Amino acid sequence: MNGDSWRERRRALLGDDPGAADHAARLLDELGTEDRDDEEIEAEHRASRLAAAREYAPGARLDEELLLRLTGPDTEAGALRFQWGDALLHPVEAAISAAAGTPVLLELTGVSAGSTVVHARPVTTGGSPEPDAIEAPTTSAAGTGMRTLTELLTALESEGDVREWARLFDAVESLSRALGRYSLDLGMTWYAADGGMRRAQLTERGRHYVERLRETRDRDQEITISGRITELRESGWVKVKTGTAKNAYAYDVRFEEPEELLRMRPGLGDNVHFRVRFRQRLDSVGIARSTEYTYIGPAAEQTSLPLDR
Repeated sequence: MNGDSWRERRRALLGDDPGAADHAARLLDELGTEDRDDEEIEAEHRASRLAAAREYAPGARLDEELLLRLTGPDTEAGALRFQWGDALLHPVEAAISAAAGTPVLLELTGVSAGSTVVHARPVTTGGSPEPDAIEAPTTSAAGTGMRTLTELLTALESEGDVREWARLFDAVESLSRALGRYSLDLGMTWYAADGGMRRAQLTERGRHYVERLRETRDRDQEITISGRITELRESGWVKVKTGTAKNAYAYDVRFEEPEELLRMRPGLGDNVHFRVRFRQRLDSVGIARSTEYTYIGPAAEQTSLPLDR
């Protein structure tokens, strides 16, 4: 009997006998065995299979698997609604890819009950994978990504310092928004090729923490920019390019009073020296969500001309 059918039979037996759960708990207590959940039991079975396989092939590995457990309204039937799948599965894949630092493709292998449990695995290249023990690299991109992602999710759930994972935050925020849209919590369980297991979750608490971390504060400083005008608009906007090379940096400078720009009578190709307010909107993770350059006045080399009426 495989792991899935064993778990389904156990649930059915417990459901038929209201006293079965209490009896099982007492028996486990008498045997000195802790009451483990399905994921922990499956991890132990995998470790046993791997140990047996390595008796014959020391380099044997197991197939990697990802379980996504969705809990919330309308999940008890163990079905994956199309709107959930479209909104959630891509952000999960994107978050793992961002954590791995390389694209990781996942494929759906099944959906089961126990809330809604989505079974997935990394897409392999080449031939079809063997059912259990296979020769494989020690660490896969998916495994590396899941290790990093679960660390970040754990930090979010504990409302800890997540600046270490700032590069992943956009991907995780997309996932958080998708879960919030349907009032769903997500539990992730990763079964690694070496028999290990990693788990994390993103619940309402973690989602609210993500929202708080996204709140921004302004940081201002005054700087001087010099360069050549390459674009301008009467609405009070000018692009100043700092060099002649194609990849030279260009500043988009906004004039709060468009007439101030017109008084300067600028022309394309003119050299200018501006004092500007450089404003960054930073979130709590330290990511700049927006930047803007606002004209304050001319630098020493720049003079203003009266505006003809």
